[in-house]
Amino acid sequence: MTTAAAAPRTGAVLADLLPATRARDLALVVGGAVLTGLAAQLSVPVPGSPVPVTGQTFAALLVGTSLGARRGFLSLALYTLAGAAGVPWFSAGSSGAGGASFGYVLGMLLAATAVGALARRGGDRSVLRTAGTMVAGSVIIYAVGVPYLAVVAGLSPSAAISAGLVPFLLGDALKAALAMGALPAAWKLMGRRD
Repeated sequence: MTTAAAAPRTGAVLADLLPATRARDLALVVGGAVLTGLAAQLSVPVPGSPVPVTGQTFAALLVGTSLGARRGFLSLALYTLAGAAGVPWFSAGSSGAGGASFGYVLGMLLAATAVGALARRGGDRSVLRTAGTMVAGSVIIYAVGVPYLAVVAGLSPSAAISAGLVPFLLGDALKAALAMGALPAAWKLMGRRD
């Protein structure tokens, strides 16, 4: 059953502006996983940290916000499971579970779900709301990734924060600024802000 895309309603996310079909949802879920995998290849090593700076977190938050909680979760679950099974689309073409940065991947799965839920409540409709949504998603990623890094790498909590959080704050601020411009602009282009 295909229905034409109607004007967005409160509770809509950007993906809901496309005609609703199962094929659309499948394509969005797979496309979100692929986008995240491609963005992970933008990888820059950080001196003193086993975790690189990547475009992966930006993609995961963008996927969750654009697709909503359910499709965002499914997309990042596909990304996580395929990467753990050997698809080389984690940072710098790596794969497998258990590496120092795998906790961040798990955090992205939860963050995509959370930012998708926030987007359904209008968390992507204005610059300030988008900023709050991106901060919330980043906090979730770090809340899972940093403790995981500490355990896997045998680091103290302060050393894990120094290696797995502090070097990434500026980059995350830049990624949030991109989202703060892109998401509200997309809604404005569609003629809606609800």
